[in-house]
Amino acid sequence: MNPTIHLSFRYQERDLARAARAHYGSRRRLCLDLCVVVLLAMLGAYFWSLPGTHWRGVVSVTITVVFVLVLATVLLIVPRWTLCSNPKFRDDDSLTFSAEGIHFRTAHIDSRLSWSIYVRVLVDAHSYLFYYGFGQYTVIPKRAFASAEDQQAFEQLLTR
Repeated sequence: MNPTIHLSFRYQERDLARAARAHYGSRRRLCLDLCVVVLLAMLGAYFWSLPGTHWRGVVSVTITVVFVLVLATVLLIVPRWTLCSNPKFRDDDSLTFSAEGIHFRTAHIDSRLSWSIYVRVLVDAHSYLFYYGFGQYTVIPKRAFASAEDQQAFEQLLTR
């Protein structure tokens, strides 16, 4: 039996923010980055307190602040900017998944996609990220599924 799964949803900012965190976490080791931030801050505080090494403390704290700003930009600002600046995220999406491929419809798009354009899928607690290029992905929020049975059928379709 070839199941067909229909989804209708509109992206929310949290969908894109969660997807960005999942993507970033899978590629750049978010925990490691946070550990580096903490260690740099501690090192900066230590050097700042010692006489004669104040400048090392200033450099360490400055690097820490820059690193935190980069992380905040990637995880908080970019998803919001993406949602606001890209008109495709303002439409209601209607997707139909089958063994043959994906039928993607919005008010401005009517497209049939082959599964072969996707190179991998990342699954996290809130969404599925379908990668079709380096750092490029389509987000399918799990909240879009009407039932647990639909989500399970979708996951079985993915394994094929």
